[in-house]
Amino acid sequence: MNGDLKYQYARLNIAEKLIAINVVIFLLNLILVNLFRLPNIVNWFNLPENIGDFILQPWSIVTYSFFHSGFGHIFWNMLMLYFFGRTFLNLFDAKKFLNVYFLGVIVGGFLFMIGYNTIPALLNQNGVLIGASAGVTAILIYVCTYLPNQTVRLLIIDLKLWHLGVIIVVLDLLRLSNGQNVGGMLSHLGGAALGYFYAKQLMNGKDIGAGFGRFMDSIANLFRKDKKAPMKTVYKSAKPKSTTTGSTTANVDRKKADKQRKIDAILDKISKSGYESLSKEEKDFLFIAGKED
Repeated sequence: MNGDLKYQYARLNIAEKLIAINVVIFLLNLILVNLFRLPNIVNWFNLPENIGDFILQPWSIVTYSFFHSGFGHIFWNMLMLYFFGRTFLNLFDAKKFLNVYFLGVIVGGFLFMIGYNTIPALLNQNGVLIGASAGVTAILIYVCTYLPNQTVRLLIIDLKLWHLGVIIVVLDLLRLSNGQNVGGMLSHLGGAALGYFYAKQLMNGKDIGAGFGRFMDSIANLFRKDKKAPMKTVYKSAKPKSTTTGSTTANVDRKKADKQRKIDAILDKISKSGYESLSKEEKDFLFIAGKED
């Protein structure tokens, strides 16, 4: 049973894995609190508005995104993450997805703290932040910015993605001005700003999340179980080297370069005319290329 669960989890894409982790944490917390009467573990991981409290639990700038206040909260966040995550991963790899998502979480968290410590109406209020909304909004606005002319159906209305992105940001601004869930709306806007800026910079050839990605890799390496094999002495043969390996490597590099050029051309076409402008062959090629990455 355990092996089967591990196999099923391994088959999920990175967005689906995040959804699974969020759901498991949500259910685990419900069980611990309601059945075992244990203290609510959310208090150890939510993001406080007070800078002094944050210094005592700096991990909360990320961990707050894995906890939700109720079924509706987690349901809508995970639903949006599923649909926009699929679109994102059809175009980019898992590493870039994590960069956008967690940078959105971090920027949204910091905007929440800045707002509660600078906006006069919030200075004397206490608040904590939980939920994946900032990361989800970063992914959503990133996709809307990178594929502005792709059309989606919202109930009975066809909208271009950039229209949808504007509607979401305007609604958050209206709710913020009305005092509705002010902390949540601030985090949404922080995630939206990150998603927009990241996509715009990437379209100009600059990946602003590359450094963050390398930092995440270095953290992940600390927890890897596999160790480097001990060094071995290798005795080289006196026989002349074959040129086959060099030729094969050159062919592989050429194929990779040709594939990347084709991907770049398709992405450029999408950014100008939308995803629906692609032919079936182009869509299939992009889908297969995304799976291989």
